[in-house]
Amino acid sequence: MKQKFSTLFLLLIILIAGSRVAAQNAPKSFDIEQPSLRVFLPAPELATGRAVVAFPGGGYVNLAVGHEGYDWAPYFNKQGIALIVVKYRMPNGDHSIPISDAEAAMKMARDSADVWNLNPNDIGVMGSSAGGHLASTIATHTKPELRPNFQILFYPVITMDKSYTHIGSHDFLLGKDASAELENEYSNEKQVTKETPRAFIVYSDDDKAVPPANGVNYYLALNKKGVPAVLHIYPSGGHGWGIREDFAYKNEMLDELTSWLRSFKAIRKDAVRVACIGNSITYGVGTRNPKYDSYPSVLSRLLGDNYWVKNFGVSARTLLNKGDHPYMKEQAYKNALAFAPNIVVIKLGTNDSKSFNWKYKADYMKDLQTMIDSFKALPVQPKIYLCFPSKAYQVGEHINDDIIVKEIIPMIKKVAKKNDLPIIDLHTAMDGMSQLFPDRIHPNEEGAKVMAKTVYQSLMK
Repeated sequence: MKQKFSTLFLLLIILIAGSRVAAQNAPKSFDIEQPSLRVFLPAPELATGRAVVAFPGGGYVNLAVGHEGYDWAPYFNKQGIALIVVKYRMPNGDHSIPISDAEAAMKMARDSADVWNLNPNDIGVMGSSAGGHLASTIATHTKPELRPNFQILFYPVITMDKSYTHIGSHDFLLGKDASAELENEYSNEKQVTKETPRAFIVYSDDDKAVPPANGVNYYLALNKKGVPAVLHIYPSGGHGWGIREDFAYKNEMLDELTSWLRSFKAIRKDAVRVACIGNSITYGVGTRNPKYDSYPSVLSRLLGDNYWVKNFGVSARTLLNKGDHPYMKEQAYKNALAFAPNIVVIKLGTNDSKSFNWKYKADYMKDLQTMIDSFKALPVQPKIYLCFPSKAYQVGEHINDDIIVKEIIPMIKKVAKKNDLPIIDLHTAMDGMSQLFPDRIHPNEEGAKVMAKTVYQSLMK
């Protein structure tokens, strides 16, 4: 076991599959002075590598560790899923306390992956009530290496908007006189990005403690960002039912959860990581569904399960740091570095060809070298591919194919030669295919397939 575990956790108990949940006689809720966690591992022959880190509820003043924590172990273990139940500290108005405990638990789970036979790419969070707020906070706020791969939320507090939050959770987490800025920051429906993990959200229609509007607004925010999510609202049950037998819709809820857990497959823990760096063409503008039709998505299907391809494309971005929208100032760039890729595909330059950006052309090679050096400095020592920009079927003051051909491509060649890096010639590959570029800049679905095939062939050489 790696010796990087947070000293916050003073107690660690590992219970192997089939243990009948040793804490069944423990009180259902109690105050927490010191954080700890308990791990329930499935039988080795059943283990899938998937794990759920659970945050029980209790209004940020105590914890219901039984029916919202330990009692879930048999359900998950039978499916080969490890359950890690966290007893986090109460905030008493200091929101950083439970959040730091939750992040430490996520770090411990990933650091312990080899010891506990877990796939670090398949570790989700589960939270109930205020624990659902904590789980969704980790899903929306934490840095990429600690971000869960999925989230399961039972009657979660999502918002800190006083008009429909759970006031007790609000007051104990942020304080009664919390500023509007702090309330906004921890209203998690307002913090969703396309990087937020997929979600399973459940409420009862007659929940008077936490209005289902919390989950409805969260679902809508996830849906707007293209994040897969499902929302179930049962006719009755009130609040706080967890996995109790007296919840009338328990069987239906478990069936829905089981089906959802089986509906997606995790990235293999030994997968080769591929980072696709680029602008709107990489992101997939011009395709009907960028999450499925962009060239990185098509590339992922071509490469198969042994590879993990992530799309770090951001629309309108330039390689030039003096350009109007520099890529290296974007969060996507930081996320790409944090991804620790084994392979990096850099495709930037199209937006640099605009006249108001290309006046800084003297910096182009220097800025490209800066990006290359940042990836070279990663411990994983990735293989870096430089792409010629794809064909642009226009010239003029904006994107200009003449500048791409006569100036940008020669500069990329020089930098590639200096660093002994392979080149992927997307410009030649897309030449003569104007019918695949409806707006003369962005390839459609068929064009993205041509790009993906070109990149695939280069990676396979």
